[in-house]
Amino acid sequence: MYQRQLGWVCRKPAAIQYGTGSISGYFSEDNVQVGDLVVNDQMFIEATREPGVTFLAGRFDGILGLGFKEISIGDAVPVWENMVSQNLVKDQVFSFWLNRKSEDGEGGEIVFGGVDPKHFTGEHTYVPVTQKGYWQFDMGDVLVGGKPTGFCTSGCSAIADSGTSLIAGPSEVIKQINDAIGAAGYLNEQCQKAVRFFGSHVFDQLATTVGNATQVCARIRACPQQVGVSSIGIKSVVDRSEDVSSGFEDTPPCTACKMIVSWTHKELVKNHTRDSILGLGSDLCTVIQSPLGQSSVDCAKITSMPTISFTIGGKEFELSPDQYILKVGEGASTRCISGFIALDIPPPRGPLWILGDTFMRPYHTIFDYGNARVGFAQAV
Repeated sequence: MYQRQLGWVCRKPAAIQYGTGSISGYFSEDNVQVGDLVVNDQMFIEATREPGVTFLAGRFDGILGLGFKEISIGDAVPVWENMVSQNLVKDQVFSFWLNRKSEDGEGGEIVFGGVDPKHFTGEHTYVPVTQKGYWQFDMGDVLVGGKPTGFCTSGCSAIADSGTSLIAGPSEVIKQINDAIGAAGYLNEQCQKAVRFFGSHVFDQLATTVGNATQVCARIRACPQQVGVSSIGIKSVVDRSEDVSSGFEDTPPCTACKMIVSWTHKELVKNHTRDSILGLGSDLCTVIQSPLGQSSVDCAKITSMPTISFTIGGKEFELSPDQYILKVGEGASTRCISGFIALDIPPPRGPLWILGDTFMRPYHTIFDYGNARVGFAQAV
């Protein structure tokens, strides 16, 4: 937590909406130390409200934005640009290395004002920044198993962003990629489990009484019980005064259960039998669209999955299955998550690809501010 000493407080309100979560507070100004560098008179936001699970579960104290001033809130000059203007760095570049073996204890490295040569091999392939704001550049076609998808034949826009965990892109081609690697939406899986484990209970509840989906799912413990301030010391699921989520949204199993309850209730009205309803419910799970976007794969089939390549600067940057599949958990509880997620950004900013950590782990990335370009090389 920031402890104000001699810092100046503007009290000008500020708020930022991220892809997951948001913050609000007010602007302050103080000297900021990054490594051995001290940036003088840096404007920043003191966050007084951080709704959402992202900040509740995150193991970090703040967010250091490294985009261009063009997208900064309140025209505040970003830390990096102040480093440059105050002559604190030798070269006007910063570079990222994300350790693919973070279990070793070192998560990665960011170098302000230079590049660490021990973290990459070969030469970097550079592409010019096409629009300042994010680090945006032109990208060629996406290939699945070496075969062009044709989606970016005429070119696509992309950004390199260490603040995004996965690779995000237009839903049309992301679906094509996830189909090719055998990925299924996480909610689809949870829906199947809801039918298997809760289906009969849901049928019995609805057959004997009338209740809404939330009540039924809470009764069979698929959803958390609704509680108030006195029991857990927080407000309800939504802060009604500001209509902002507090971060305790429905879990995927809970969402799936509610879907099954609503659908089962409609089928009961049609006098369908238990077996026919549960059978149709299981079929329904295979076609629903997951609002969470996250997809999982069979861990045992990773070695048979195709490579996925992105064409940047005329070069194909290939990702192997081991590089684009994320393993979560240990032992028998291990889940394998697709590194690709759908994100449809409308014009004029989109459509846009976001090459996040899934891409930046295998490829060392240089953000060349002085020459307005981004470079990628094989990380080691």
